Amino acid sequence: MTAAPPNAARYTEPILGWYDEHARDLPWRAPGATPWAILVSEIMLQQTPVARVLPVWQQWMERWPTPAALAAEPSGEAVRAWGRLGYPRRALRLHACAVAITEQHGGQVPSSYDVLRALPGIGAYTAAAVASFAYRQRHAVLDTNVRRVLARLLTGVEYPPKSQTAAEVALAESLLPHDPPTAARWAVAVMELGALVCTARTPRCVDCPVLSSCAWHRAGRPAYDGPPRRGQTYAGTDRQCRGRLLAVLRHADGPVDKPALDVVWSDPVQRERALDGLIADGLVDPLDDGRYALPS
Repeated sequence: MTAAPPNAARYTEPILGWYDEHARDLPWRAPGATPWAILVSEIMLQQTPVARVLPVWQQWMERWPTPAALAAEPSGEAVRAWGRLGYPRRALRLHACAVAITEQHGGQVPSSYDVLRALPGIGAYTAAAVASFAYRQRHAVLDTNVRRVLARLLTGVEYPPKSQTAAEVALAESLLPHDPPTAARWAVAVMELGALVCTARTPRCVDCPVLSSCAWHRAGRPAYDGPPRRGQTYAGTDRQCRGRLLAVLRHADGPVDKPALDVVWSDPVQRERALDGLIADGLVDPLDDGRYALPS
């Protein structure tokens, strides 16, 4: 195991204290939140802000409070309920997860990291997050916010590498408190610090509980020295076209004719490419009569 940085408590204790005072009151963090509720939140929060996730998560949990409830419905209903959260393949992954949990684990979200990792569409981050936040285990939970905080705090750079490295994982593991429940609280505390204070574009360093220990701040906050960091565009992209096509199907009571899809996007080449992509991803079913529907 990688040795902890000298006096690691100078990082962990102030951040844990800050979290106790400033943590947002989110329903998936409530004491009664089930492992399923936490798993759903983690999938929804990938690349999506909390404000957009909250209403969809609440509606989802009211309709499908357990994995078995979701597994009993067609995957197309998950896509419909996903609404405009974006990256709708996540809805299919959640449905596949619910089916696997229901059929293989008696309807209970597994507590083991390795078993979680084996579920459909569950990567290393999500498995660590669910094991930590639902079961109070000791894992390094490395999302974009955590990676940015640790890069600034300990290595003195503005942003972490584009792809996660083994060195980052080892560094994160070295800071984990030995007590598992405390380690789980630390994991979410660093994540919250990155979301609220140590933000990507406008960090509020004056509010940081570990400002005096931050290597990036002590170095004068040097600008990022790496490949250009380009923001994602949306207008006019295949993603936008896919979203409009899916919106037609989500709001329809049943299958739709091709002309109903054609009218939402003027470029026929891009429209057909986007539709083919939706079909290949399992988000749209082409029917024998020439109509289209959400997956059954």
